[in-house]
Amino acid sequence: MNARTGRDTEPIGWRPGSGGDDGRPPAGPQAPRRRWGGLIGLLIGIGSVLLVVALVVAALVRFADWRPSLTNPFGTRTVDRSEPALLLSLQDLSVYKAATANMQQLVDLERDARFVPSFIVGERTLFVAVGSVDAEVDFSRIGKDAITVSPDRKSAEIRLPHPALGKVRIDPNASYVASRQRGILNRLSSVVSDDPNSQRELYQLADRRIREAALRTDLLARAEANTRATLEAMLKGLGYTKVTVTFTESKTPN
Repeated sequence: MNARTGRDTEPIGWRPGSGGDDGRPPAGPQAPRRRWGGLIGLLIGIGSVLLVVALVVAALVRFADWRPSLTNPFGTRTVDRSEPALLLSLQDLSVYKAATANMQQLVDLERDARFVPSFIVGERTLFVAVGSVDAEVDFSRIGKDAITVSPDRKSAEIRLPHPALGKVRIDPNASYVASRQRGILNRLSSVVSDDPNSQRELYQLADRRIREAALRTDLLARAEANTRATLEAMLKGLGYTKVTVTFTESKTPN
């Protein structure tokens, strides 16, 4: 009871029935202790959940195919869904690869329209093609009279067709587009529709250029020399003392 007013006073924040069994308000130091205890329990619970999540993520990173990166936490993976290769045919090969030329060709392909500036309609592409081509001797074209052996079996003469160029093989991993310049309309059309065969012409042109460049080298002459040396060493190892290898058919660029 307040001595001045003669009225009963109650502590601020205390309501009847909120104290102990005797109706008295709780002691002052107990309420802050309960609040701190609840906060500590909440923090411990949150820490436990984060620890479990971290362990699960670590297990996924270690044992699964998913590999998140440091720069991108939502890392992606590549799935190969290709079907097995379809066998089209089997062919017997009877060619001897006598020499190989490794080539690099710069393809400069430009398309433009008449009377229209190139910055509006036009495209120019620089393509670096890296490939190789073989000089081959086709043994299937050897006739029955192509090999002549002396009566004493000490000398042999072999007549072969001249070497010819095989197929050009362009390495897609080493080849690349060095630069590409396109007009405004060309850029807009590429956004609307993309041509899946846009690089086919580049590869075809590189194929032709590499073949033409190989014909200007001594690749075919080197192939003749290698074929002659191989057959001479093989037949001399069989006991022939004299081996003559001649190329009878005329050379035809291919």
